[in-house]
Amino acid sequence: MSLTLQHVSVNGIRINVAVTGTGPAVLLLHGFPHTWQLWQGVMNALAPSYRLIAPDLRGLGASERPAGGYDAENLAADAVALLDVLGERDAAVVGIDLGAAPAFLMAMRYPERVRRLVLMEAVLGRLPGAEDFLRDGPPWWFGFHAVPGLAESVLAGHESAYVDWFLTAGTRGRGVPADLRTAFAAAYSSTDALRAAFAHYRAMPESAHQIQESVAVTRLRMPALALGAHPVGDALARQLRSCADDLTDHVLPHCGHIIPVDGLPALLPLLEGFLKQ
Repeated sequence: MSLTLQHVSVNGIRINVAVTGTGPAVLLLHGFPHTWQLWQGVMNALAPSYRLIAPDLRGLGASERPAGGYDAENLAADAVALLDVLGERDAAVVGIDLGAAPAFLMAMRYPERVRRLVLMEAVLGRLPGAEDFLRDGPPWWFGFHAVPGLAESVLAGHESAYVDWFLTAGTRGRGVPADLRTAFAAAYSSTDALRAAFAHYRAMPESAHQIQESVAVTRLRMPALALGAHPVGDALARQLRSCADDLTDHVLPHCGHIIPVDGLPALLPLLEGFLKQ
């Protein structure tokens, strides 16, 4: 299947998006420090049966880097607008890491646009269920990234080494293929690229409030699948149990955080089975 890359205008910015395949739409939202290329293995496998839509999130990869709008609700609005531009009424939505909160809020705020929801390796704000995972506080980089202007200044000239740390830790020491490593490092190798990436973390308190507001008034009505690995494990599933009507969950053993790369052979049958139901 051929893959096209294009820039489209959505919600006031230009988004870079990769599209391949034919069939019902599947929207794929990546995390940090990734780009749409995180999903290449998934896209190659599913393209004969689905139309795969993989954007670079606002501010990341080759998408525009605006000053603001990095809260999860606005990222969900980006995603809905992207479906509109691409002529899709609805989609199965898959989000990992930074992409999980906007995927969740897209399902909560725009349920008619989300057929099925898949969330991987993330914690959703302050929803109950992640207390064990957060017993010692959030991961250290959350605080580092959250201080305005600090991390991008400290890391200037060392962006590639910093990205490498996450790629190694996220695959339990195995690392990612060289082409992906090169693409991810290049995508974050400037102070402005890091500024936009860390804006997602700086918006997390607002995103957590939005998540809390959403579960106070509605529930996840569509089928949902929660996938965990190392280090999040089943914390995400435990959070979702309080607000999802139809939840399936799995923890992938021996798999690192970057499931679409480190756990692709185990991920594909779970994802294909869930999407076919």
